[in-house]
Amino acid sequence: MSDLTEVYREIILDHDKRPRNFRAIAGCTCQAEGINPLCGDEVKVFLQREGETLSDVAFLGQGCAISRASASMMTGKAKGRTVDEARALFEKVREMLLGPESVAPCELGDLAAFSGLRRFPARIKCAMLPWRTLEAALEGRGTATSE
Repeated sequence: MSDLTEVYREIILDHDKRPRNFRAIAGCTCQAEGINPLCGDEVKVFLQREGETLSDVAFLGQGCAISRASASMMTGKAKGRTVDEARALFEKVREMLLGPESVAPCELGDLAAFSGLRRFPARIKCAMLPWRTLEAALEGRGTATSE
């Protein structure tokens, strides 16, 4: 295993074991639930908006290490961003995982840990579920699926 692959693995395992922002936001302004029916991943994303800024982002849920780590990293990256910046970040992650390999993972910081999932298409859905749920919350939809 290459050193970089090992670092990415450690990042994912750290976020799975010690997820950041793993809590509900009481009185949140937006929320959505996501489910991956094929593997049982479930996530609920909570957003606190102040104008166009996401002042707080959190999640609750259960699922595999990839799903939990993705939700943990997503909440940290989205918090403090504007709605448009959060949407742009979602698009970069989606492009890294699903698009032509044009997005340089280094543009995404720790989120690049998921770039190796391109070799495991079934696991991409696990990583994308929290992001699709964030998108649903931003759009005012109550639910999202893993597609």
